[in-house]
Amino acid sequence: MATTATERKLLIDGDWVETGDWLEVHSPYDGSLVGRVAKAGAAETRRALDAADAAMRAPIAAHERAAILDRTAALVEERSEEIARTISAEAGKPMKAARIEASRAHSTFTMAAVEARKLAGDVIPMDASPAGAGKIALTLRVPIGVVAAISPFNFPFNLVAHKVAPALAAGCAVVLKPASQTPLSALLLAELETEAGLPSGWLNVVCGPSGEIGDVLVEDERVKLITFTGSVPVGWKLRERAARKRVNLELGNATPVIVAADADLDDIVPRLAANAFSFAGQSCISVQRIYVERSAYEPFLERFLPRVEALKVGDPADEDTDVGPLISATERDRVLAWIEEAKATGASVLAGGTLDGELLRPTVIGNVAHAAKVSCEEVFGPLCTVTPYDTLDEAITLANSTRFGLQAGIFTSDLKAALRAARELEFGGVTVNEAPTFRADQMPYGGIKDSGNTREGPAHAIREMTEERLVVLQL
Repeated sequence: MATTATERKLLIDGDWVETGDWLEVHSPYDGSLVGRVAKAGAAETRRALDAADAAMRAPIAAHERAAILDRTAALVEERSEEIARTISAEAGKPMKAARIEASRAHSTFTMAAVEARKLAGDVIPMDASPAGAGKIALTLRVPIGVVAAISPFNFPFNLVAHKVAPALAAGCAVVLKPASQTPLSALLLAELETEAGLPSGWLNVVCGPSGEIGDVLVEDERVKLITFTGSVPVGWKLRERAARKRVNLELGNATPVIVAADADLDDIVPRLAANAFSFAGQSCISVQRIYVERSAYEPFLERFLPRVEALKVGDPADEDTDVGPLISATERDRVLAWIEEAKATGASVLAGGTLDGELLRPTVIGNVAHAAKVSCEEVFGPLCTVTPYDTLDEAITLANSTRFGLQAGIFTSDLKAALRAARELEFGGVTVNEAPTFRADQMPYGGIKDSGNTREGPAHAIREMTEERLVVLQL
C-alpha cells in the first residue's frame, strides 16, 4: 500500500512539541512506514496536565464551546477523505469502512455541540415537604475537572471524538493518550480542533508508552475522570488503581445474535456477513456468536457461507476490499491458535481458517464447544461461530453464557419473542431485527459485567463528565 510518511508532533498547551524521540507507525497491511510521531514520557504528560489545569481556570462559555464543536464538525466533513485515508493507512481499515468512521465523527461532534447548548440541571420541588417550604432549589451541571482520555486503535478517529467532544461540551480540558499503533488520526483531529479555534490547553495529545503516561494520569490528583476504551484486564486494573477518580470503562464483548426460524434469511444474511467481518472483526460489537433455530440452521448456512467466501480480502486502500489485516501479526497468530484450539475440541471450520498471503480469511466455525475461546472470549478478529438451538430459552441462555454484556441482537417476526429477549438478554443494548454491531453516535452505548461501567454518546458522556451542584434559595 503506497503511502507518504507523515510526521506529527505532540500538542501541549497549544504548541506542537518535538521531544527528540519518535514513535514509528507502520501499516498493518504491508509493514511500510506510514508516519512517525513525537514520543512523550512522564515529563511531557505533566506539562500537558499543567496546561489543562490552567485552561480550566479560564472557563469557556457554553455557546462558545458549542460553536467550536460546530466548526470542528464542519472541518471533519470538509476533510473527510484525508481523515479516511489516515485511518486506513495506520489501522489497516478498508476505505469503505474508514469513510463511514469519518462520517460518524462528524455526527459525534455535531451532537456534542447540541448537548453543550442545552446542558442544564433541574428544578427541585422544595415545597413538596414541609422542610422545603419557602425555598427554591435547583441543580447546576458543573465540569468535573481535567479529563484523561485513553483511546484504542480500532476506531482511531471516532472513538477519540467520543471522548474529546463530550468533555469539551461539558467544559472539561482533556489530556489524550491515543493508541501507539494509531496516533496519526488523533493528532489530525487535534489539528482540526485547533483550527476550529479551541484555546490553548483545552486539548493536549501525548503519545508514548502506556505505562509511563498512564502512571502520571492515574497518580496526578488534578485528573478527575479517566475515560478508557480497550482491553478488559487493563480497564479494570486502571479502575482499581485510580479508586478516587471517576473511571469510565468501555471494554470488550463476545457479541451474540439470535436468528429465529421466522426471520427473513435473505434480508439478514448479508448484514450478518458484513457485521461479522468488517475491519477484520476488530470491533467490540462485531458479530461473533450466531445462534440459529434448528429448523433454519441449514438454510442459514446455505446462504451465509457463500456470502462470507465472496468477501474480498486484501489491501485496505483498494476501494473493493471488504476485509483487511489484523492490527499485527501477533494478533493474527493468536486468532489462528484459537481456531486450532476449537478444532482440537471437535469444532468444524465451515469457511476460511487459512491465510491469504499474510491475511486471515473470514472464518466461520460450527459445532464449537462453549469452553473454546472462540465461543466464550472476545475474538477481535475475522471469525464467527454458528450454533443451532431448539428453544428461545436455550438461545437466551447461550447468549448470556459469557462474562461480557455490551450488545446482543435477535432477528424474529414474533413481537413477543423480541420483547422477551430485550428483557432477558443481559447486555447494555439489545437490537431487534438489526445486527448488534449497529451503533448510532447519539445513542447510549455501553455494557455491563466485564464489558464496562458507563454509557457513551455525547448526551450520556457529558453527564458523566459533570458534577451536580445543588443550589438552595431562601425566599
